[in-house]
Amino acid sequence: MAAVAVDSVVVVHNVAKRHNVGTLARSATAFGVAEVVVVGRRDVSAFGSHGATSHLRFRHFASLALARAYLKDERGCDICGVEITDDAQPVTAHPFRRSTAFLFGNEGTGLSQKECEICDFFVYIPQYGGGTASLNVTVAASIVLHHFAVWAGFPERSREGNKFIVAGRPQGHSRGLYCTDSIEAVIEERKMRKENACDILENNGSSHPQESNGLDLMFTD
Repeated sequence: MAAVAVDSVVVVHNVAKRHNVGTLARSATAFGVAEVVVVGRRDVSAFGSHGATSHLRFRHFASLALARAYLKDERGCDICGVEITDDAQPVTAHPFRRSTAFLFGNEGTGLSQKECEICDFFVYIPQYGGGTASLNVTVAASIVLHHFAVWAGFPERSREGNKFIVAGRPQGHSRGLYCTDSIEAVIEERKMRKENACDILENNGSSHPQESNGLDLMFTD
């Protein structure tokens, strides 16, 4: 159990299925996450959250570098990548030391090299059956966040009947999901959007834009 009060943060970047963000939000609020940091595109979907987004603070950054600076310098978090790497520790060992931001990999390819580079350490979820090679990102997030909550000693929510009591909607909660970005962050986001669009066109060998909303390119490395 943590000796001092700590927080957990979820970092959303490169999640292929947009509706998974809503389900992630539901798990995040269930396990006491303090904030969700969204990197890159803004138009994530709250589908599947069942209203959980109204109980979470969302913050947006245009790049992983900006998100890392905020998490390290302002929140004092370790950044934990959830991925099977050579030095990854089982999450059951609770290898946490302080407030921790969790970065979950893309559903198909896992964490990218850029994502791994901002992580301080890695955990993986042990599996005991042979029927699948990996878990859905939302399932993995639920397991990892639950383990952190147990280690941190978060107080269990009160129950009523066969369900937990849902808190009232926070007063003054903004209808928008994100904190206001600085001018520099907006410029950086637009720059990244253009660069990513050019990379995709080059990889496809085409000089014509694809039929896609420009924001759809923001999660592509």
